[in-house]
Amino acid sequence: MPARPPERSRLSQRLSGLRRLFGKRNLASAGHCASAQSIRDYFRHKAHGQGYTLSHSQQRVIDCMAQQAGLLFGPSAQTPPSLYLHGAVGRGKSWLLDGFFQALPIQQKQRLHFHEFFARLHQGMFRHREQDDALGATLDELLQDCRVLCFDEFHVHDIGDAMLITRLYKALFQRGILLLVTSNYPPEGLLPNPLYHARFKPVIDLINARMQVMEVGGPHDYRSQARNHAHQLFTQGHYVWPATPAQRLALDLPPRDTAPQPLAVGNRVLQARLCTGRRVAFTFNDLCEQPTAVMDYLELCRRFDQWIIDELPELDECSIAVQQRFINLIDVLYDQDKHLTLLGQLPLHESLAGNAIDLARTRSRLGQLPEVREPA
Repeated sequence: MPARPPERSRLSQRLSGLRRLFGKRNLASAGHCASAQSIRDYFRHKAHGQGYTLSHSQQRVIDCMAQQAGLLFGPSAQTPPSLYLHGAVGRGKSWLLDGFFQALPIQQKQRLHFHEFFARLHQGMFRHREQDDALGATLDELLQDCRVLCFDEFHVHDIGDAMLITRLYKALFQRGILLLVTSNYPPEGLLPNPLYHARFKPVIDLINARMQVMEVGGPHDYRSQARNHAHQLFTQGHYVWPATPAQRLALDLPPRDTAPQPLAVGNRVLQARLCTGRRVAFTFNDLCEQPTAVMDYLELCRRFDQWIIDELPELDECSIAVQQRFINLIDVLYDQDKHLTLLGQLPLHESLAGNAIDLARTRSRLGQLPEVREPA
């Protein structure tokens, strides 16, 4: 019969085990604190390097993001509450989202403009339409092992999209994904059309229940500050008016009334005014008065880096559908950071009057383009 170990020996083993256990917890706690601090340090250095003074609301968001990172990499590796950032244009929502995405020390993350993700979602669900759960199969394909998903410029104006978004959000939360969203609208301002708003209420309630909703405010439109433009290709473009022959010649732009040439985009054919190398030109009518879609703009962005859009009209004389296509187009070009030369007959602020609900964002983005005006 084996001898029982001395009592002191058994006590020493227990103490050793407790030390190891608490040591692991202390290491995990240290990792938790280090993850949170790394987010704060990242934003502090980023703001300093770009000459920013963080607003109070931006600092609150950064503190929240630091807490999220701490929970994400903490001892229990739990998924923290998701985050919904809203506020006026140019208040730094995308800057905060991009900073958090870049600072997270994991590979299982994705950052997409909502237009792009939603377009991919539609494509995938069409491919998997014969399956019982086309949405689930598409998300498996798009997200794989993603733990953090960032959507920039979330909005919804169409009731058909709204129904799919409701299913999408439920599926993302069921997967335990940390979702970060920016929007110009608070949740209650989504799908404002009174005919449909009540039908979208379930997803608004879901956002309020499962996401921390924070406003990013402040008096400044950061996009209007010239020091923010140097690193952007988009802002190296121009707004040219009144687009005279002399201006076109000086800037190597196609003459007005250049004959259209067919350009295959997916399964359809668009009319372009120039297509050479990575450079392409269209008239406003070619892209926005026709039934084009975000998927067309994304496909064109894969092929062309320098864009010319000619004959910008007075938007308030266009239908809301046409205005919305133009808004979507500028969203894609801005997010994909393409060089844009836009030509019109009037000063930009006069051309961009209109009633479409997201036009303020478009004005803010196009307002970054230097104006090239013919000398008086």
